[in-house]
Amino acid sequence: MDMLQISHIAKTFDDHQVIRDISFTVPEHSVFGFLGQNGAGKTTMMKMILGLLCPDRGKITVNGETVRYGQTKTNRFIGYLPDVPEFYGFMKPFEYLQLCGEIAGMSAKEIKRKSEELLSVAGLEKADKKIAGFSRGMKQRLGIAQALLHEPKLLICDEPTSALDPMGRKEILDMLTEVRGKTTVIFSTHILSDVERICDHVAILHKGSLVMNGTLAEIRAQRKQNALLLTFAAPEDKKRVLSAESLQILLKNAEEQGLDVIIQASDLQEAASAILTELAILNIVPVKFEVLEPTLESLFLAAVS
Repeated sequence: MDMLQISHIAKTFDDHQVIRDISFTVPEHSVFGFLGQNGAGKTTMMKMILGLLCPDRGKITVNGETVRYGQTKTNRFIGYLPDVPEFYGFMKPFEYLQLCGEIAGMSAKEIKRKSEELLSVAGLEKADKKIAGFSRGMKQRLGIAQALLHEPKLLICDEPTSALDPMGRKEILDMLTEVRGKTTVIFSTHILSDVERICDHVAILHKGSLVMNGTLAEIRAQRKQNALLLTFAAPEDKKRVLSAESLQILLKNAEEQGLDVIIQASDLQEAASAILTELAILNIVPVKFEVLEPTLESLFLAAVS
């Protein structure tokens, strides 16, 4: 089942078209990375999913129900973390979640249970101080806890790791990884390594158009490189292999980068077999020997160039 369906959505502000006929789906219980440069239209798309902006045309459904601008009944299925969440700084985290639970109509018993559970997931169970004294990362984690309080079917995070240091980013990604399987996650970002780490589906937005969409495995398979990478322990090892007479045809267009050698081949299995045979004859063990797969960075740059 698809938790989110976007069908032929377009949006224009004055004479600037921000979203151009976009269609994609987000499968239930997936972690969906919505990639794009700043200004690509990611936040605009998020706001239309939340019913806060009216698309010029097209249809959005959440959990099978149509999203209608100004009539946000579908938001009962959604938890939302904006890029810069705001809190009542004079409150402590449990007090804040208690307030949010009361607004959502949850029972006192349910609020206590979920608040304790989510503060533990967020690593804030011992943070018994006012939110005003929290770091940016702590506030982001509290924001995710708040968004998950009513057990949404879809969690939307708008650039949740932006402006965080490496440790803060790791804490947010760990938290999103922990909730996968319990909810569907869609988050926008321009940090490619974050997407590679936790996402199973990716869409790339460029100048308002969807230029790439699918699982990471599908996208990589479509753009698979017929290349092998060898990394040697020493320059002498590399020189001996590159001088091997049996490999000269194969190495004709090899690319050297320091101790790395990248070998293009139309038949990877045949090329790998020939190289391994020669390595055994020369008694050389490379540091690395692998089939090259395109990185998300290379895919992204190819899509937006």
